[in-house]
Amino acid sequence: MNRRDALIGLGGLGLVSSFVSDNAQADDRKQHHHSHFDKCAKACGECMNACNSCFSHCSTLVADGKRDHVATMQLCNDCGDLCAVSARLCARNGPMALIACEACAKACDACAKQCEKYASDPHMKACAESCRTCAKACREMIAHASQG
Repeated sequence: MNRRDALIGLGGLGLVSSFVSDNAQADDRKQHHHSHFDKCAKACGECMNACNSCFSHCSTLVADGKRDHVATMQLCNDCGDLCAVSARLCARNGPMALIACEACAKACDACAKQCEKYASDPHMKACAESCRTCAKACREMIAHASQG
């Protein structure tokens, strides 16, 4: 092998090495991106469950004549549905995940605020906490995705 062939070979190795390194960095960024979506999907799924449980609890209270829980029941129902959609879209890294999570975060804020009015009730307290966690995860995912 002459010197020219050796230099060409080394140059090719440099290109391959650079390509592999770039792909590894892209894979790291992609994995980091997916971790935000996964974290958000998990928080949304947990919040959906908390909202569904709180909805059921509130429906019992309303049936017992405590009409002041109607608003909470309705918010829990809507919030749980938005959480479910957001969880599914984030889990599959869907193109509409950001829009769904923006709506989910707003619904979680409203639901948490309503449930916090009854903080002495364990169902309401758990729902409010789950909503706050979900809203935070949604906003973090949105911020991360908006940067990339």
